Amino acid sequence: MGRKPRKNDSLPGSLDMLILRTLSGRDLHGYGIVQFIQQSSGNELLVEEGSLYPALQRLELNGWIDGDWGLTANNRRARIYRITAAGRKQLTVETRRYAQLTLAIARVMEGE
Repeated sequence: MGRKPRKNDSLPGSLDMLILRTLSGRDLHGYGIVQFIQQSSGNELLVEEGSLYPALQRLELNGWIDGDWGLTANNRRARIYRITAAGRKQLTVETRRYAQLTLAIARVMEGE
């Protein structure tokens, strides 16, 4: 029996990066993005619809992802998202920022 994922309050600042990373390897619909993040995180991260869809809309408005209507594996109509070239560049920026932030936090946590 698997552990139930929990809501993670630190997720909002990282959600764009996580979505871009997820879409860098595959085109997915919203539920597929949620599932990938949840499974990849070992059920540590839960992305709720109330956070996901506004983020997808924001990423699309920024030109970092594109979405088109298509069919899922279950023949359900859904919006399928893919990362754009601009989104790949943004993912590089976000990944660099994340690395700098985690290094800075680690320094503080190791200090006296």
